[in-house]
Amino acid sequence: MKIIESSKIKEKAYIQKLENGMTVIIIPRKNTKKKYIMWGTHFGSIDNHFIMPQTGEEVYIPDGVAHFLEHKMFEQPNGTNSLDTLMALGIDANAYTTNDHTAYLLECTEHFYEGLDELMDYVQNPYFTDENVEKEKGIIGQEINMYDDEPGWQLYMNALNCMYKENPIKIDIAGTIESISKITPDVLYKCYHTFYHPSNMTMAICGDFEPEEILEEVKKRLIPKESQGEIKRIYPAKEEKIHQKEKEVQMEVSTPMFMIGYKDIENNTENRIQKHIAIEILLNMIIGKSSDLYQELYEKGTLLAQPDLSYEFTDQYAHVLLSGLSKEPKLIKQKIDETVNKMKENGIEEEHFERIKKKIYGDYVIEYNSVAETARMFLADNMKQLNSFDYIEDFETVTKEYTQEILKDIFKEENEILSIVEPNK
Repeated sequence: MKIIESSKIKEKAYIQKLENGMTVIIIPRKNTKKKYIMWGTHFGSIDNHFIMPQTGEEVYIPDGVAHFLEHKMFEQPNGTNSLDTLMALGIDANAYTTNDHTAYLLECTEHFYEGLDELMDYVQNPYFTDENVEKEKGIIGQEINMYDDEPGWQLYMNALNCMYKENPIKIDIAGTIESISKITPDVLYKCYHTFYHPSNMTMAICGDFEPEEILEEVKKRLIPKESQGEIKRIYPAKEEKIHQKEKEVQMEVSTPMFMIGYKDIENNTENRIQKHIAIEILLNMIIGKSSDLYQELYEKGTLLAQPDLSYEFTDQYAHVLLSGLSKEPKLIKQKIDETVNKMKENGIEEEHFERIKKKIYGDYVIEYNSVAETARMFLADNMKQLNSFDYIEDFETVTKEYTQEILKDIFKEENEILSIVEPNK
């Protein structure tokens, strides 16, 4: 097995690419009771147009298939549900779908190998019928309607719609009532056999394990599969500008909600980790809890709580998001623009930069205290072909000068959007 390690936090990860193409990442954690495993496939909501490796057939699938497939994987031919089976063992199990991957996970202190049996059984043995697919459409339809009425989700989707015109990132992960009506067992099996092939999957395991032993336990539970070529995914052409500046809707909220976005137009794949670190530092400097702007807006009652700050990216999309609650969303945007322009003109203040940088580094280190966070991190980063330890190891390479460049490259008003949810009038 390949061993990667962080000299700074004294952690190791053992990585093995199996003969069938599957990647297994094991992060041993001595003397911990919790055991955590995630099994993910590089198949998310943006993967709706591809060429099947087995046949060369070009396939378009309805929006929401990856999420629909995740829901159906737990159902067994004998009428049982694997989630119920795992819960009966006292195992905390779940699954989720994102824009770029789907993951199945479990966490426990006891009955781990029984849980592993169940996990590797249901993920490798799909069961779709006309009847159970039709039934699921009703269940997911209710979920879609629920999200349509969820202000936070609409705020986010409207922000994406402002930034992107054709990019599949703007597709709702669950799809629409109309799109899921077109899903059939044939569509699900076609996607399963393409995207749930071991060569497109990664497993991350964290807990008190001997790497070689747990690897053998995984290997003996794998069903042999013939190799397949690379999945050719087809995406729309890169967009050189935002779609629209602003979108405002009215919903049942007591206080207006805002989301400010900056589209990363270039989205270069070089120095991804350094860029991510620099953006996190900048967001905290601009309007994090210790920033002058946050203190000013909070004391005046203009900003009601600390905003959520994030940078989302894959090879197909990249954007910065700031969201929160304010009775004056447009004033928040104006104040952020003023702060960003001042930082561009005057340069980043050294002491503030160093203080925030230490805080971010501390946040990264704390993530390793949790077996769940550690496994989740390695799985998600692996889907982006990143080494999670590099966030720790490369941290010092992010200088004030580099961060100033990122400020100028990313935080541009021509690439900035505003999404607002106002109370019904």
